[in-house]
Amino acid sequence: MGVVRRDSMAMKPFCGYNFGDYWKHWLSFEGRVSRLPRVFHVNWFRQDGNGKFLWPGFGENLRVLRWIADRCDGKVPAVETPIGLLPRKEDLDLDGLDLDGATLDTLLSIDRDAWHREMESIGEYLDGFGDRVPQALRDEHRAITGALGG
Repeated sequence: MGVVRRDSMAMKPFCGYNFGDYWKHWLSFEGRVSRLPRVFHVNWFRQDGNGKFLWPGFGENLRVLRWIADRCDGKVPAVETPIGLLPRKEDLDLDGLDLDGATLDTLLSIDRDAWHREMESIGEYLDGFGDRVPQALRDEHRAITGALGG
């Protein structure tokens, strides 16, 4: 409880081989297929300084999922950040939603200190797989950490 699981779909206990090899397998598809799946990260549980959730709740998640679908279809642009691409405010359907501008700004902001801690934790997680971690993952980790700056 309260521990971040870094294995997608919590499937590590059911994987019959080293996760480093698992990642290598999936990374091997680049250049072999015409269209790779897109990967998105959403933090539905981001909180303000008082511990109140910033996103209004599960029933509103479709709004973000709609942006993801539109992004995959090339219908909306994105803002480049050190951690990846984020939606522009105007591309999210916020009609009828009680979400003030300051909260939306926070949701779409990058907390560099938090992300530095996150990248440190991810690095420790990757280290647990030793030399089986594909170099591409190490390179991506290093690039994001560098883009976050000091």
